[in-house]
Amino acid sequence: MGESGHRPTVPVPAAASCGPISHAIFRLTRLHKMVAASLLRGLGLHPGQELLMMQLWEWGPQRQADLAALLGSDSATITRTVRRLERGGFVRCTPSPTDGRSVIVSPTAAGNALRAQVEAMWHDLEKRTTEGLTEAERDATLAAIQRMECNLRETD
Repeated sequence: MGESGHRPTVPVPAAASCGPISHAIFRLTRLHKMVAASLLRGLGLHPGQELLMMQLWEWGPQRQADLAALLGSDSATITRTVRRLERGGFVRCTPSPTDGRSVIVSPTAAGNALRAQVEAMWHDLEKRTTEGLTEAERDATLAAIQRMECNLRETD
């Protein structure tokens, strides 16, 4: 443990020394996803499936193409995610009444029943992720992450 009571940070390899923040984001993202996956397994979900369900809970049934756009994902990934959720009984897919090429994805009763558990899981994940940070540090971290996201969106 370091002087602050935390484990020492992972050294940045020389090849990544020109991008220490990018390297730290990569490591943090990987760890965050691993912890999230572990928590989601208990709900019968894979990472990312809860994000799709959140969209359905918030805005109701959606065209599959709209879900892909909302989640910033490609159609193949969304199709795979929807199929897994459908096999799990969490969503139902029906043809669009106005566009025969579109599929409408709706949460089932089982999918809606997951909401409280997913919210509790996200609360737990947030607590684990931000443990030891003051409110000001959490606010500053969120602001910095949001700015970095904007920076990357502007380079698309």
